[in-house]
Amino acid sequence: MPPVLVTGAAGFIGHHLAARLLGEGRSVVGIDNMSDYYDVTLKRARLQQLHGRKGFSFQELDLADNGALASLFDAHRFELVFNMAAQPGVRYSLINPHAYVKSNIEGFVNLLEACRHHAVKHLVFASSSSVYGAVTAMPFSVHQNVDHPVSLYAATKKADELLAHSYSHLFGLPTTGLRFFTVYGPWGRPDMAVFSFTKSIFAGEPIDVFNHGEMQRDFTYVDDIVEAVVRVGDAPARPNPAWSGDKPDPATSSAPYRIFNIGNHSPVKLLRLIEILEDKIGKKAIKRMAPMQPGDVPATYADIDALTEAVGFAPRTPIETGIERFVAWYRDFYRV
Repeated sequence: MPPVLVTGAAGFIGHHLAARLLGEGRSVVGIDNMSDYYDVTLKRARLQQLHGRKGFSFQELDLADNGALASLFDAHRFELVFNMAAQPGVRYSLINPHAYVKSNIEGFVNLLEACRHHAVKHLVFASSSSVYGAVTAMPFSVHQNVDHPVSLYAATKKADELLAHSYSHLFGLPTTGLRFFTVYGPWGRPDMAVFSFTKSIFAGEPIDVFNHGEMQRDFTYVDDIVEAVVRVGDAPARPNPAWSGDKPDPATSSAPYRIFNIGNHSPVKLLRLIEILEDKIGKKAIKRMAPMQPGDVPATYADIDALTEAVGFAPRTPIETGIERFVAWYRDFYRV
């Protein structure tokens, strides 16, 4: 079988996905632009876990480099592509919007073009729960319209979904978008709450608790995320024969296109997350209450019925278990 392409292989989810695929005996080509948005040392350490494993190869490559990307596809003839690469972060998108346009839009169009011209059988791409934006009806359903993003990051992810649909419609390229809900776990991202809170609690530094702790997030353990991603990858998107333009379903199409939520289906208050971290770390947090930040939303909560129906997915990791595993990894990696 041809190798599977995993973009963002040095990133949090991409690293775990590549490891899972290799564990199943699949060959994986990983690419990453090694952006310095956060600690590149952590990214190199993730890659070190993959290097030397049978079937893995890596190339430092930016999706915005269209020529290099086309050459990669010429060399490998991928049939299955997982796009986990992106410029992440809601708050940073207020500071450096051009980074999001270059990576999340220009880079994604380049990838769509490469998939189109090389007869890829399925493109699975990371979207985000942030696309729900100003929507307040919960749990968030893929059958809801998401036309009111509240950050540029969210807008670029929504744009990716629209771009993918156009390629599915025009060229018959099967595409599936996955809206991830607050992923956490070992090898996580330093800019995410679980990681940054853990770092500050160990260091005895205050943590900023936005919206005075009333935020709720559908924290989803990375192994559960990867389980769903792999299942979706093996079930290429197909047209929905019941789709109607009179009452269009945003989650499906007359083209081979699907959208799914991947979440824990169990939102947790920020103050409860901090309590769990304090318990697993064995140390109290110094909390600094703060108002809601621009671009943030007060709550996320995933309806995963469509995903369960399509591939039989159900999350298996309670947040207490997931946090315990993360803290154990953090202690070991940073020798705390």
